[in-house]
Amino acid sequence: MRRTLRLLAGVKPARYLTPGNPTGLTGLYTHSSPRSSLIYIYSKTLDKLKEFPESSVYRQSVEALTKHRLAIIESAVPPGYEEWAANAAKIIKENPSEFQIRPDSTLDGVHAATVEADGNTFLYRSDPTDVDPREIEWDGEAPERGNQGLRAEKERYELGYLDAKSLEHPKTVDWVPEPQLTADQIEELETKFGAGLIEEVVQVAENELKLVEVMNESKVWESLEEKPSEGQWEYFERKSA
Repeated sequence: MRRTLRLLAGVKPARYLTPGNPTGLTGLYTHSSPRSSLIYIYSKTLDKLKEFPESSVYRQSVEALTKHRLAIIESAVPPGYEEWAANAAKIIKENPSEFQIRPDSTLDGVHAATVEADGNTFLYRSDPTDVDPREIEWDGEAPERGNQGLRAEKERYELGYLDAKSLEHPKTVDWVPEPQLTADQIEELETKFGAGLIEEVVQVAENELKLVEVMNESKVWESLEEKPSEGQWEYFERKSA
């Protein structure tokens, strides 16, 4: 796995794992932001569990386990996090319109939205992949244009280009990603979780959230639609005469 690599972490003041690098497990690569991902997933899970009855044993057990794991991941603070958080809050305050929930990506392909889970606010951002505009082929379609009264076809064609909406994004916000955890911090977290690599912990958390959503949708706490026959759930038991 990555144990041999992490033994060298003590040689330098701070050593970081490279996102996308192999972890030693087939198909599993180094996560770029495990801390923020886990905090969001656990918060979302706790949010969903609130829709279950308080008397639900499933809710009580999963809630306790999720809160325990959330406390573990929140205890690990990456270097420079306080400065980053203050700067991030300032950017969001100065550009409120750029961090609203949007159904689609912006013109430049960047999607930024603020979402809430368990009373916490998270920023979701997806950046577009780098594309060389020279590699984009024209689809052969002319730009859309409306009729301009009695204008000739040629004049309408030229006005269609003039009236076309500009593809230039009106404003760009320089956003700095959350600081990464050091290799030592990640190794310590993996020891506390006791569930393999941090990437495996993220996968388990994602699947647990999906399970909670399915359980909530099915309303598993309600009575069965078809009542079981008397003695159906009674198995072989030693009964006294």
